[in-house]
Amino acid sequence: MITERQAADFRRSGLTLAEAARIFLAHRNARVLLPAASAAVLTRLALGRWSRGDLKAAAWIAGIEPFVEWMIHVHLLHQRPRRIRGRTVELFSARGHREHHRDPRDPAKVFIPGPLLAAALTTLAVANTAATRSLRPATTGLATSLVSLTLYEWTHFLIHSAYRPRSGLYRLLRRTHQLHHYRNENYWFGIVTPISDHVFNTYPPKEDVPPSPTVKTLGVTQAEVA
Repeated sequence: MITERQAADFRRSGLTLAEAARIFLAHRNARVLLPAASAAVLTRLALGRWSRGDLKAAAWIAGIEPFVEWMIHVHLLHQRPRRIRGRTVELFSARGHREHHRDPRDPAKVFIPGPLLAAALTTLAVANTAATRSLRPATTGLATSLVSLTLYEWTHFLIHSAYRPRSGLYRLLRRTHQLHHYRNENYWFGIVTPISDHVFNTYPPKEDVPPSPTVKTLGVTQAEVA
């Protein structure tokens, strides 16, 4: 896990890409995702016999990823607590994400929580197997899914770190995600790409959106979750 020293380095001005990578690799999620993604890719390479089914599986995963990410962010991570039969019911994912909004510079809170990561990995394996029912395309789909998930975790981690981006694309991603955290939580939901925000009209110019007083709390008061 990430130590206090590493957390301080995560926020330190002048953080290099190599230093950020070392901090990332210290977290459990990186130690799970990188071997899992590598194993899936190597397994598919070993199976050989490529077909159109592999291309379709990879293209399908790459195509829907931005929209799945957007839907999860909007409808699960930002879901408000509900009162059911006199009791407050809140998704574990929403509670954890609200904590992330309260302290966006805490590196431990930028990762997918362990139980949700385990559920995601299981879901990806089952979904890819059910979608193709053929070993090779299913393995291609799983490998693409795991690489995409690893890329998501790394990009989100890096965006919240003190690392200053050099590429134009990364500067764009960092800027828009910071707008989501520091200006208005109701816009700019994309992490790896802003494509879904453009499609769903949640990518307005900064000047068109007023600062939100609930950007840290997502509009949830302590009384609602007490």
